[in-house]
Amino acid sequence: MELLEAIKSRRSIRKYQDKQIPREDLEKIIEAGIYASNAGGGQRSMIVGIRNAKLVDMLGKMNMSHFDRSRLIGSYVSKEQPSVIDDPNIKSGFYGAPALCIVFAQKDFMFGIPDAFCCAETMLMEAFDLGISSCIVSRAEETFDNEIGAKLLKEWEIPENYIARCFVTLGYCDGEYPKPKPRKANRSKIIE
Repeated sequence: MELLEAIKSRRSIRKYQDKQIPREDLEKIIEAGIYASNAGGGQRSMIVGIRNAKLVDMLGKMNMSHFDRSRLIGSYVSKEQPSVIDDPNIKSGFYGAPALCIVFAQKDFMFGIPDAFCCAETMLMEAFDLGISSCIVSRAEETFDNEIGAKLLKEWEIPENYIARCFVTLGYCDGEYPKPKPRKANRSKIIE
């Protein structure tokens, strides 16, 4: 598949089968993230991959524990793949995904957030190429801003000057793969 066609076809998935992804595929997805574009070629992002569905579920619940609905803009994402925005009854920010990648960046680096999201987007495309569904989830900083989160970061040997910036959920789509939404008009211009 051509890259542009893959970009147009990939969807954010928020309903997952209870089926783990292969470790080899997780390694390829992480490798793609390691090769993502990054500010000045500094390669400052770090990625932690998790294939323990119980740990992913626990982290997903931690991700939702401080979710502030008052900061939402808009109130609808998808009927087929509902978001926490659509359904306040969703208790895990990771939607039952069996695997997860956490992207970390240096705390005070001005391009840490863009680097992390470039890393995440590159991982999404590799996952799609492997037939694995995915979704970028934010609220990473808040997820680890507690005693349990601090303990996990220490166990995983994450340097103290690093902070979680985003997550990539990974698994297999439960149900029919969503069709593309129509694109909104007037979102691009070319000036010559």
